[in-house]
Amino acid sequence: MREDFKEILRLVRPGARVLDVGCADGSLLELLIREKGVDGQGLELSPAGVSACLARGLAVVQGDADHDLDDFPSRAFDYAILSDTLQSMRDPKHVLSELLRIAGRAVVSLPNFGHWRVRLSLLFRGRMPETPALPEPWWSTPNIHLCTLADFTDLCRALDLRIDACAALSAGRPARPIAPERALENWRSEQALFLLSRRVEPERGAVQRDLFGEPLTAPAVASRPRRRTSDTRAARARPG
Repeated sequence: MREDFKEILRLVRPGARVLDVGCADGSLLELLIREKGVDGQGLELSPAGVSACLARGLAVVQGDADHDLDDFPSRAFDYAILSDTLQSMRDPKHVLSELLRIAGRAVVSLPNFGHWRVRLSLLFRGRMPETPALPEPWWSTPNIHLCTLADFTDLCRALDLRIDACAALSAGRPARPIAPERALENWRSEQALFLLSRRVEPERGAVQRDLFGEPLTAPAVASRPRRRTSDTRAARARPG
């Protein structure tokens, strides 16, 4: 199983409503339905991808995320997933904003153009890099809006999004939790996967929830037993 799929499987809570944007052949969506019992739907542009999803028995519609996300109602899903696709969108800012209009949380993964291999390739070869995360040559790649981790966190800040979790992915190794704002991670992380939500002030009395949507329970605080008024008066009257 792909490491990014393992991490997405860990983040998505059982039984959630999920939209997989750019679902390709439906491998991830099928995995989530089988392992987490999600109510899943896919959005895919290519006819071949749509056919592959239908052959798996998945609910999928053909559409372009740059435009067709606008047609989904707000809060129709618990999670919207965009796996290794944001960099190929014509308007990444709009797409990211729409993901968190139609879903409570978004799971987004992308290659990091600030990775040290990319920097060295540009510095010493003077050519567009080809790495495990960016395998296509410049003239055939679908990636038209590559960014670094620093660029992406800036975009999240501009859209007032909260980064609830982030993990680095590299060369098939297990996902590694990171703080994406750290400059070192912008060098080390070949790819990154983010769990995002809207930065909303909680309403008074609202129940706080964890990353999986479960209520957070406050730790019990032991209270000291109060003395009865008669006992207190007797203690004061007792000679020392």
